[in-house]
Amino acid sequence: MSVSNIVLIWLVSLLVPASALDNGLAITPTMGWLHWERFMCNTDCDADPQNCIREELFMEMADVMVKEGWKDAGYEFVCIDDCWPSHERDAQGRLQADPKRFPSGIKKLADYVHAKGLKLGIYADVGTRTCAGYPGTLGYYDIDAKTFADWGVDLLKFDGCFMPDWHQLGEGYMNMSRALNQTGRSIVYSCEWPLYEWQHQQPDYEAIRKTCNHWRNYGDVYDQWTSVKSILDWTADHQKILVPVAGPGGWNDPDMLIIGNFGLSHDQQQTQMALWAIMAAPLLMSNDLRNICPKAKELLQNKQIIAINQDPLGKQGHRTLKGDSFEVWERPLSGNRLAVAVMNRQEIGGPRRFIISVATLPSWQLCDPKCNVTQILPVYQEMGVQNLFSEVMVQVNPTGTTLLTVSPIKSNPHDTL
Repeated sequence: MSVSNIVLIWLVSLLVPASALDNGLAITPTMGWLHWERFMCNTDCDADPQNCIREELFMEMADVMVKEGWKDAGYEFVCIDDCWPSHERDAQGRLQADPKRFPSGIKKLADYVHAKGLKLGIYADVGTRTCAGYPGTLGYYDIDAKTFADWGVDLLKFDGCFMPDWHQLGEGYMNMSRALNQTGRSIVYSCEWPLYEWQHQQPDYEAIRKTCNHWRNYGDVYDQWTSVKSILDWTADHQKILVPVAGPGGWNDPDMLIIGNFGLSHDQQQTQMALWAIMAAPLLMSNDLRNICPKAKELLQNKQIIAINQDPLGKQGHRTLKGDSFEVWERPLSGNRLAVAVMNRQEIGGPRRFIISVATLPSWQLCDPKCNVTQILPVYQEMGVQNLFSEVMVQVNPTGTTLLTVSPIKSNPHDTL
């Protein structure tokens, strides 16, 4: 089979439509900030007021997101994760915020966030308890959905701990989806259904996509390079299942961006940002925006990378080459363009050269007759006009990634030979 036929078959496979949750939300991947990886379940506000889970933390993040350009870059959600509620429901059976740490209540916090032009996310669990032991939503789907809508919540992260029977997972997630839609409020629905079902069987992604706006497939990200690698490896190993179901309204979620924390080098942070863009992943940062280094901030706010992530074509990219400690990941973009990430998996030595050509990148066919190549990472660089027979050399640091866009140039019929 010719290279051109292989490319054609691959492109056709990516154009097969998948039926999405029809709530008009998450047309492009969700962008925002989420507290969990960085702040976890720190509820000791007497000993550590700056880092505990309380209303001031989310107000301060909202302030910074507006003041420091995060909102303008596209990050719009301020999301509360586990450990926000009281350990008991109120007399009417409703969830209630911890009165000491959220004395104003979630409605007032939502109003504060909305006044900044941002949106508020909250966390609950499909089972009897949340992962940290707070009240779960099993048996309370309708009342909790109405409570969140009354508070003005814009996103629900719905975890999967403590479900008595895993066979009920799908039913529980579908019940909450229905309950949210019946409130009449636009609430992005972030599920962890497949994460918990993979432990028992391959999930029904057609059903998941009709139920959720994005969904976690694999374990929590940790502030370490081995964690990021394991997520990428799992995603690549299952890409034939995952890639076809992603698209406007429904996305695979490889978990939070940990850029700006402690565990990744700058090259590794660039790799996470580049590959999350290629994977059309929700960009939900978990870091301290009040105290973030300039290089991490510049990376997270990089307009070219965000444009790849938010591309309106809405196709998830995937790994197309693996060998000699290199990986190539590609994502088709609108305008018949292509995003290409070249990742160096070697963890010793210095920068290594990789040659991009039609031999290593069959989709380089879009450079027939010409294309324009732009390097986005590690630094922005216009690499000029190329053709089908060009060989473009990039240097990739250990554990780093070079990110490119390739844009075809149509031949001008008035050109003379």
